[in-house]
Amino acid sequence: MKQSLFFSIAASLLLIAGCSGNKVAISQDQDPVDQLQLKDYEPVSVFQLEEHKPTAAKFSVIDMHSHPYRDDEAGIRAWAKTLEENNIEKVIIHTKAFGEEFDCLYDLYKGISDKFEIWCGFDMTKWDQPEFPACAIAELERCYAKGAAGVGELIDKGMGERISGKVKEPGLHFNDPKFDTLFEKCGELGLPVSIHSGDPIWMYEPIDAHNDGLMNAKHWRIDLSEPGILDLDGVVNAFLECVERHPNTTFIACHLLNYNHDYARLSEVMDSHPKLWLDISARHQETCVTPRATKRFYEKYQDRLLFGTDNDPDPSMYRAQWRILETEDEHFYLDEQSYHWPMQGIGLSDEVLKKIYHDNAVRLLSSRKK
Repeated sequence: MKQSLFFSIAASLLLIAGCSGNKVAISQDQDPVDQLQLKDYEPVSVFQLEEHKPTAAKFSVIDMHSHPYRDDEAGIRAWAKTLEENNIEKVIIHTKAFGEEFDCLYDLYKGISDKFEIWCGFDMTKWDQPEFPACAIAELERCYAKGAAGVGELIDKGMGERISGKVKEPGLHFNDPKFDTLFEKCGELGLPVSIHSGDPIWMYEPIDAHNDGLMNAKHWRIDLSEPGILDLDGVVNAFLECVERHPNTTFIACHLLNYNHDYARLSEVMDSHPKLWLDISARHQETCVTPRATKRFYEKYQDRLLFGTDNDPDPSMYRAQWRILETEDEHFYLDEQSYHWPMQGIGLSDEVLKKIYHDNAVRLLSSRKK
């Protein structure tokens, strides 16, 4: 019943989409609003407001969170050109890879442009065998010797480490003792570790008429009925236990730790873990809906936030970042939206922008052991 309700929510929808210029036939007793499905909702703002559409970042940028979105020389060269046009100095490529895959990606990207810095993943091949720690550390050291400058992106959305494709059973979270020697080795080598914990809160909520982020939650839903799965608080607590256990290792919590719905709780985490970094990647749509609260949080922790994108490097994606972070534009929509709500500019000051865009990343990256 609840899932079927998703397809009929239309109380506030005013438009009905056509297809290839052909109008949809509606009988006299059918209300167009009742026929419109939420998935087809594509509003156009009617507000006549001053607009600002930056075509490049106002200050030099280091993107601390991206992935190998291009796998050929022409595509990577085009990406490097887009970076230059957007005032982006460097991009951290989270490959999640090890072994031959890592080597190939490293050679491909570094052979084209120094704008790309390459990070590796953990070798989880023997995760359930006694020799796992020793084998994984040996591969980490090999990737480091090859040129890996960090580790990422490690991911646990509640089921444990699954991104490697090697762990077949749920429940291997990053506070598991199996990872202890690996994280200690990262600290010894000076390799920062970027970890994705959980997902936005809407993905854990029921998919029904009350889910505020329904459109995106439907796509990324997390089923809490699965045996052994942790909810958002549970997976975050597992991550924080890992951080506390390894004080000599630099940890970056991706995506604002997926707590941007609760800045009070996120502030508690930051205050109790003074060495923890947050990246703001791929949460521009989730944060700009509360621009004043987001701005206050960004100002308070301006020395520990890192810019990132974690999206396909299309020019329009970059322009959306600059508009949201730099301007105070109101009630606008992006070319590609994941939620029903309009975007709002956060309007950060130059001082805060410089730190989040660039200076904090320089401070973190330059602190690594040579």
